[in-house]
Amino acid sequence: MSVLKKIYQSQLFKIISLNSLSIILKIGIGLITSKLLAVFVGPSGMALVGNLRNFMTSLESIGTLGFQNGIVKYTAEIQEDKKQLQQFLATVFISLTGVALFLSGGLYLLSDFLNTTIFGANYEYQLVFKILALALPWYVISIVLISILNGLGNFKNVIGINSIGNSIGLLVSIVFIIKFKTFGALLALVISPALLFFISFYFVNKEIPILKMTNSKDFDYKFLKNLYSYSLMALVSSVLGPLVFLSIRNNVIQTLDINQAGYWETMTRISTYYILFVSTILTVYFLPKLALAKDKFETKNVFWSYYKGILPVFILGVIAVYFSRFFIIKFLFTQEFLPVTTLFFWQLVGDVFKVASLILGYQFFAKKLTVAFIVTELLSLATLYFLSNYLIGFFGIQGIVMAQALDNLIYLVVLMIYFRKSLF
Repeated sequence: MSVLKKIYQSQLFKIISLNSLSIILKIGIGLITSKLLAVFVGPSGMALVGNLRNFMTSLESIGTLGFQNGIVKYTAEIQEDKKQLQQFLATVFISLTGVALFLSGGLYLLSDFLNTTIFGANYEYQLVFKILALALPWYVISIVLISILNGLGNFKNVIGINSIGNSIGLLVSIVFIIKFKTFGALLALVISPALLFFISFYFVNKEIPILKMTNSKDFDYKFLKNLYSYSLMALVSSVLGPLVFLSIRNNVIQTLDINQAGYWETMTRISTYYILFVSTILTVYFLPKLALAKDKFETKNVFWSYYKGILPVFILGVIAVYFSRFFIIKFLFTQEFLPVTTLFFWQLVGDVFKVASLILGYQFFAKKLTVAFIVTELLSLATLYFLSNYLIGFFGIQGIVMAQALDNLIYLVVLMIYFRKSLF
């Protein structure tokens, strides 16, 4: 009993509990959406949705210039200084609104080109990109507003906004997918994030008068310089990563067929759900501890508390997932998706390596090791791209998950060597 009491009173347990409801809601909504996609659009539609999702992830990072973490940091630091906060917010809003409007114009004018690039010449979804052009500025501003709220320390409202946004996204998805099938799924993916603006504006405006604090006279370039390092790291991982996945998926469509690409997208979705638990714990608990670690000894303690506490539980979890794979596919998707069960082994092996490397990768952000992060990230993405294209010729769609497992193992070994003094 004393052991259980100690666990319940620990900081890590409290952090996990605080976020668990939001995570469970998000995963639940994601699973329902996946079921809808499986029933109404099938593997081919799943592949197209995956392509658009990857494109939008890259677009989001470009539209926000990768400023999210920097906005949280500087809002937290200068929130008591109203003049500085006003200058900072004016600089961020003016800069990102300009970027978003420029991107919107490009999306609208290049809708034909983007349709062919993202979906292929056999599909006519140009309207999706035109609607995305109208939605993007609202989407970008909502991300900025949530980052500000996070910086102000109002975590309950941040969780509330995300929960309401996910619920609205589910309703939009249900209506659009049932009514318009694949086209509806693509529209829901584009429209839902923009609706988050109205919720986030309401909550942030209660904290600070946003409209009064975005005067062009307060624009100050020094804040853009301060956000520069955050921008570089975020843009490399959040822009190039999804583009590599998009390229690999398109290669699968051309080399094998679109249904095989849909099976891989399905496996990726399942993986995303259970890794979300680990990534959230890392962000809210381990990242601050790494940032505050004063020497290699303290850093080593953080690393090994993760490896002793989180990694073993995750390994047990993925073993359970592997033996439940047939039930998972039948319950969450349809009989048509049973070929996905052949992808579980290598996906889960790769995910263990990935989760083992996550804590080391977060050290780059904690200590602002920008150059090292960019070099290792580029090497990892290049390895994944070339291994995927090579192994697919020998093993078909299983070659993709094999390539991911090998890439994650190589990345883990490289990081263990780089951080060996703090790790061992």
